[in-house]
Amino acid sequence: MLPRKSEYSLFDDFFNDFNLQYPNRMMKSDLLENEQEYFLTIDLPGFCKEDIKISFQNGYIMIHAIAKKEENENEKSHYVKKERFFQECSRDFYVGTEIKEDKIKASYKNGVLQIRIPKKESAKTLSEQKYIQIED
Repeated sequence: MLPRKSEYSLFDDFFNDFNLQYPNRMMKSDLLENEQEYFLTIDLPGFCKEDIKISFQNGYIMIHAIAKKEENENEKSHYVKKERFFQECSRDFYVGTEIKEDKIKASYKNGVLQIRIPKKESAKTLSEQKYIQIED
């Protein structure tokens, strides 16, 4: 049995291995579809609205989020344990090309991103990438 690094590190290796094996656990998502639209809900706790970029291209909704680490260390104090750090994650969802790209709406509140993606009547292939603004 290997000695523990400290009393706080009992589960560190387990959780680090778990996060490496399952990187999408960071963006738990639900994608609901009906005849008129797709409705995408994604958990993004710890991110600010400005940290999240959403784009639509060739039938894919792409979500990319970056949370920057803040360094405010005081020379008289030190961390006993530090688990908050720089985070970056991305996910793509194929929703098809029959989308009203100018009608896609997104909102972000309490760590949950919600995106409404209305469908078009006829299919159209899109080659130009379009960014979607997140509303308040």
